Amino acid sequence: MDRNQKSELVASLHDKFLSAGVIAVVHNNGLTVAEITALRRKARAAGVSFKVTKNRLTRLALRETKFEGIGNLFTGPTAVAYSADPVAAAKVVSDFAKTNEKLVILGGSLPNSVLNADGVKALATLPSLDELRGKLLGMIQTPATRIAGILQAPGGQIARVLSSYAKKDEAA
Repeated sequence: MDRNQKSELVASLHDKFLSAGVIAVVHNNGLTVAEITALRRKARAAGVSFKVTKNRLTRLALRETKFEGIGNLFTGPTAVAYSADPVAAAKVVSDFAKTNEKLVILGGSLPNSVLNADGVKALATLPSLDELRGKLLGMIQTPATRIAGILQAPGGQIARVLSSYAKKDEAA
């Protein structure tokens, strides 16, 4: 890789890190090509980018971003997973690390907040942004359906009472 390609890679990573909501740093020592490909497929399906990068270039790309504090994690065979959703990248690497002990989570970062490995795993247990939106929408709709049910109930009860009186008068 020549100097121009390196500077383009650093600029590209820098731009991606500026728009990221979370970055997770992992050791990928001993992973086969098939395992990395499977991880990339899972990441892509979740809207996460996964890259094996050169440590020095990644540290340069992290400068002047919200994630500058994780530069010291880049030693040895590392890779980064990043996404705009603040939970997705952590969830993907954490789920993959459960089934493959060769992938070791080193740490990560939310904007202006450095996380250790346990912090990344804790972040992975949180619901994603889409799941939170669904729950919020359900909570907003629940009172409306309850109000509609309450308003319909008295009318139904009155109709049943009147119906029973009509049946009683017919029988008499």
